[in-house]
Amino acid sequence: MEIIERFLGGYSENFAVAVAAWPFFSFALTLPILAYLYHRDGRLKLASVVTVYLAVLYVLGLGCFTLYPLPSGEEGLGITYGIPWQLNPFAFLGDIAKDGIHAVPQILFNIVFFMPLGFIAGRFLRLDFAKSTLLGLAVSFAIEAAQGTGLFGVYPYSYRTADVDDLIWNASGAAVGWLVASRLARILPPGALAEEGEVTDRPGIVRRFVAFWLDMTLVGVASTIVWAAGLFVAWGVMAAGVQNDALAAAGGTAMLLIPAVMFVAVEGAIPFMRKGQTPGGSFVRMTCETRERMGWRRVAFFLLRLFVLGCMLLFFPLAAPVLLIFYAVKRRMPYDLL
Repeated sequence: MEIIERFLGGYSENFAVAVAAWPFFSFALTLPILAYLYHRDGRLKLASVVTVYLAVLYVLGLGCFTLYPLPSGEEGLGITYGIPWQLNPFAFLGDIAKDGIHAVPQILFNIVFFMPLGFIAGRFLRLDFAKSTLLGLAVSFAIEAAQGTGLFGVYPYSYRTADVDDLIWNASGAAVGWLVASRLARILPPGALAEEGEVTDRPGIVRRFVAFWLDMTLVGVASTIVWAAGLFVAWGVMAAGVQNDALAAAGGTAMLLIPAVMFVAVEGAIPFMRKGQTPGGSFVRMTCETRERMGWRRVAFFLLRLFVLGCMLLFFPLAAPVLLIFYAVKRRMPYDLL
């Protein structure tokens, strides 16, 4: 027991760093997490939400335990010298022969540290045994590569031992974790996933917001790509020695119009043609059309929706609380009243 306590004592600071970083990473990942859960389950379930945030803590802990502390100063390990890779898969036998029982905790914890990954892969991600084990192997390889390359070149030398034995034990831990999840599923089956094509026409405010965030991310990415293409063309024209004030003015106008066009396409044209499903709405399994509308009423609905969402963007953040209050009172958005 004393051996284990001494071994764990060396990682207390690593765990403290992971716990301290957990709230910040959890907050930053909230929208992607919610989007994934809506897509996978079709709704938010408390157990799934808790599991995901615990998984975030686990991943942070895994990173901190294996990569922290980082080298510092002007000399020392990782800065002026490194540690050679350990590529002998049977080196652990020599460690046991040399250190006896004191070498066992390192092996055991290499297995235990990756058991949660296999459990998460099996129960939450619904991966089979082979894929869960391969996931553990891939994550372990990424960690060992980071250790053996000085965090992928951030530091000139490796500051931790890249050990092939760790790959074996880590993958074994993921396999054991999957087996535990498999046995648990017989006693406590995991919740049902969303059915293919499942879509709700009564989305709550959280699902609406997540869908809108996904849509605006798409608008931003698409606009950036078009901007980059335009700048590349403009650079080519300027490189050819062509100077044109009208061209420069057109470029400035395009910088403003492109996001607007993308916004209308994503929030107007696409859902109009896809039964109220924007790209983001489709991912989180919702339609913005809360009831069937025909003819001019449907056109007016989408025009009003574009106007409301556009005003929210133009007058953000002042307009957001107004919409939230309206939804809290009416349990719907203004355009849903049409």
